[in-house]
Amino acid sequence: MHEPLEELLPKGSAPSPAAARNSGAGADGKSPPESVPVVDVGAVSVGRGRAPSVSLENVDSLPPLPDPAATVAAPSASSERQDTEAALKSSTSEFGEIEMHEQNRDSSDSVRDGDAEAAVEKPSGWVEEEEASPEKPSRKASFCHDISDNVKATIRPCPSLSANLNNYDSAEDASAPANGSPVMEEAWERLNKSYVFYKGKPVGTLAAMDPNADALNYNQVFVRDFVPSGLACLMKRDMEPEIVKNFLLKTLHLQGWEKRIDNFTLGEGVMPASFKVGFDLQDRKERLVADFGGSAIGRVAPVDSGFWWIILLRSYTKCTHDYSLADLPVVQKGMKLILNLCLSDGFDTLPTLLCADGCSMIDRRMGVYGYPIEIQALFYFALRCAQQLLKPERDGKELIERIDKRIMALSFHFRKYYWMDHTQLNIIYRYKTEEYSDTAVNKFNVIPESIPDWVFDFMPLRGGYFIGNVSPARMDFRWFLVGNCIAILSSLATPAQATAIMELIEDRWEDLIGEMPLKITYPALEGHEWRIVTGCDPKNTRWSYHNGGSWPVLLWLLTAACIKTGRPQTAKRAIELVEKRLAKDGWPEYYDGRSGRYIGKQARKYQTWSISGYLIAKLMIENPANISIISFEEDKKISKPRLTRSTSF
Repeated sequence: MHEPLEELLPKGSAPSPAAARNSGAGADGKSPPESVPVVDVGAVSVGRGRAPSVSLENVDSLPPLPDPAATVAAPSASSERQDTEAALKSSTSEFGEIEMHEQNRDSSDSVRDGDAEAAVEKPSGWVEEEEASPEKPSRKASFCHDISDNVKATIRPCPSLSANLNNYDSAEDASAPANGSPVMEEAWERLNKSYVFYKGKPVGTLAAMDPNADALNYNQVFVRDFVPSGLACLMKRDMEPEIVKNFLLKTLHLQGWEKRIDNFTLGEGVMPASFKVGFDLQDRKERLVADFGGSAIGRVAPVDSGFWWIILLRSYTKCTHDYSLADLPVVQKGMKLILNLCLSDGFDTLPTLLCADGCSMIDRRMGVYGYPIEIQALFYFALRCAQQLLKPERDGKELIERIDKRIMALSFHFRKYYWMDHTQLNIIYRYKTEEYSDTAVNKFNVIPESIPDWVFDFMPLRGGYFIGNVSPARMDFRWFLVGNCIAILSSLATPAQATAIMELIEDRWEDLIGEMPLKITYPALEGHEWRIVTGCDPKNTRWSYHNGGSWPVLLWLLTAACIKTGRPQTAKRAIELVEKRLAKDGWPEYYDGRSGRYIGKQARKYQTWSISGYLIAKLMIENPANISIISFEEDKKISKPRLTRSTSF
């Protein structure tokens, strides 16, 4: 999944002065001084629990975050504002993103006004210190589905799905054990061991901790990999929101630095794929080193990182009721930078995002270039999260209006053109081609002969799914689990479509689940098609890795989708399969084979998101109310598109 990140800056390169992130990125042409030696302290920064095994700097502890129950039951708005202001002020002495340094204190006023803070430009991926200024929260984020004020969370499934979770009382599971089974206890222990610390504070989790394999870049904190770890920390009985807050702020700060690959500068809003902690031997200080795609396979920037960041921010806010974090000017600006990258004007005639191969979880060449389902579903999810988190002040109102319009267009396009069931497959099979009028039915001029043979046997009479890609003269009929589950959680799928997806999974259980959940994509590419599409990739051979491999981390997405559609027994069935082998096999990253019977030939063991994915699935089954922080109900403002088309003859 991951490839090595360059350990140090190139010789002869070092930081040079320039403007901060909102002043525009670019080289100033000055010759930098000698480089500073840095050592990787990833192993040093990992410890058991929440305290680092080695402290490199003495720092003041961060004040405790607001208790969720206390926040919900706050006696008055004025006292709440005073508590929040005091916590933010006291945190400025240590916390990186809201820390004011002596040489830049004069810039604090501009930060309070929402402008970027004055800073010193560093080469791509190199971070020395952070700064920003807190602002008193001006309002509470307006959530349509917040947990009720009496702390007894009520989960409201889509009405048409008939889920039996109405008026679910989270207190019903109060008697449940804190950790559960021995497998869960081991999972929590290993998750705690994966914590990465920066200046004494947890800021993320390692990708993997396999003692028998080279670290490569598995000793880094990946944005997409940390999301299930962060959700597990938010859902557990003794909630640990600190690591999630620290992660959100650290990655936000990394977004603000110049990002350059060769001589090309990336957009301001690009989030890093990963980062690691290094130690400056000369200054005796910890440093953060980030990768924005410059070390990835094919040098592709991670499109999904920014979307996952916004989604996790909403989950943190809903779970902790700490609205002050999302209200910070730097956080508001970070969201705007991410969204402006996606909502900018261009030559697009479609509301979907055009992407390169390898820009998401499938980070190698697998024929997902164009308009892949995973990116479109995450894009929609992030837009809906931003609707709740963005403040309308200044340019926020205009951005929110653009988001509303894009959500409307994206949902219509996705539900109509990506949906595939038996009826729709038959219509495409009978398509006419070369239709030049604006009343054309075959709008993308898809050639019926391009439909692969396996689809006709795979498609049941009941059920359906969103296909992998739709672009001119091309439909990728493969099944992709991440995109379909995210479509259910974000309500990009209509209730009827969500039900059909679950029916397909149950009907094709042996193909999509097998002996070890879950297939990331189906079917596998083989023979000549594999050679052409993957470029003879030795890691993506048939039924391995991204090419039909089985990934235990995806269990949490399936579980969440099952609960939302009122099918918890389906999730329990998959969890039972995982519990039979995952811990005994050493928590591998993925499994190989048509049924997922064999540990992946290059799979890292003790993969952190395999561990956290299992934990989230168990936590949601034990308390289905947890799904409220990672899902949306259907947006009633979006008209439901017709799922059938008239014939063209």
